[in-house]
Amino acid sequence: MVVLHAFLALASGFATMAILVTIVTVLLQRFAPDWTDSAATPKPGYTFINIGCTFLSAAAGGFVTAWIANHNPLIHVLALAIAVLLMAALSALQQRGKLPVWYLLALVAIAPIGAFVGGLVRLRAMGALQ
Repeated sequence: MVVLHAFLALASGFATMAILVTIVTVLLQRFAPDWTDSAATPKPGYTFINIGCTFLSAAAGGFVTAWIANHNPLIHVLALAIAVLLMAALSALQQRGKLPVWYLLALVAIAPIGAFVGGLVRLRAMGALQ
């Protein structure tokens, strides 16, 4: 039962991140279509909004993971951060040559940091951190 609960915590955190990133992407495509034109290099506004929203989405995912994981939430948040790091790295490898390297590296670094920060915020709210 503990393994199922851990899986639920990680899946919920990852789903939270994915849903929020999808919503932001759809909104950007809807309201700023010239920023999301895939034929050109990304506009500076798009890159910074995407990096910021990736951080906030990952933080929300880390928060949800720590909230659902009653048994040792920090370990679950770290597991989420590692999974997000691996997924972001694989995505960056697929996108190399299409996007600037600094942007890909920023996304790889920001996502796991955001997940960890979100988990720490939840632990602080729980009173586990002083």
